Amino acid sequence: MERIDGHTILIGLMATPIRHSMSPTMHNNAFAKLGLNYAYLAFEVGNDQLADAVQAIRTLEMRGSNVSMPNKQKILPLLDKLSPAAEMAGAVNTVVNDNGVLTGYTTDGTGFMKSLADEGLDIRGKKMVLTGAGGAGTPIAIQAALDGVKEIAIFNRQDAQWQQAKKNVEMINSQTNCHASLHHLEDRDDFKHELATADIYCDSTGVGMKPLEDMTLVEDPGWFHKDMIVFDTVYAPRETKLMKVAKEAGVKHVLNGLGMMLEQGAEAFKLWTGVAMPVEYIHQLLFDEEQE
Repeated sequence: MERIDGHTILIGLMATPIRHSMSPTMHNNAFAKLGLNYAYLAFEVGNDQLADAVQAIRTLEMRGSNVSMPNKQKILPLLDKLSPAAEMAGAVNTVVNDNGVLTGYTTDGTGFMKSLADEGLDIRGKKMVLTGAGGAGTPIAIQAALDGVKEIAIFNRQDAQWQQAKKNVEMINSQTNCHASLHHLEDRDDFKHELATADIYCDSTGVGMKPLEDMTLVEDPGWFHKDMIVFDTVYAPRETKLMKVAKEAGVKHVLNGLGMMLEQGAEAFKLWTGVAMPVEYIHQLLFDEEQE
């Protein structure tokens, strides 16, 4: 607590639900480790409160904020600038305040790819099946395509995110060497067929997270094969229903979103402070907590 004084700079996290987040633990321990006079707090902010919350970043002279569901796309028109990746993805998860000028970045896609690399997994030249085209799914799809994934089959319901999913497919096919295709999530036979030839399945939706922790988009272990990767971007609970189904199928590599959260957070940390996060220290701290 000696670190908190009249000069402490505030950084936020704006989302709902968000009290489960490990981001405050991650960033505040990193600040303490490096002796940086920042504090990171989580705020329950939905779409209705977002404009006021963004203005508060300027008013309170906060250094910035993370943004998570359901705000990653709704925040775009409230910012002054977007990084090229955020503009391409149409989503923001990190805001940096430079003297009242707010710039939006997305670090989710690189966080996803780095978390796989941390596990010694390389999906370049391979096929991905991805569910969701929201604030996490869009940057994941685009970054995977940019980094060399050969094929991405995107599944989404024909809801508000369907048009975004169409844009993602068009963008990937026109601007990268990856082949992307869009599929109806309601078509279960098609979903099962695409998973049969996938090297990685990534669920970027909120299914499996509270209040949907007892749900999964894939309920039959027979839809998976042992040599694939199953990645759930949810990390609370640590083992989601999807992960349990994948383990029942004997899948070798079953991952939650904790590593992705760490790596995207490390990128945001550098944007705010100009200093590299002590990733190994924070990794040990988070995973030790996971095992307790």
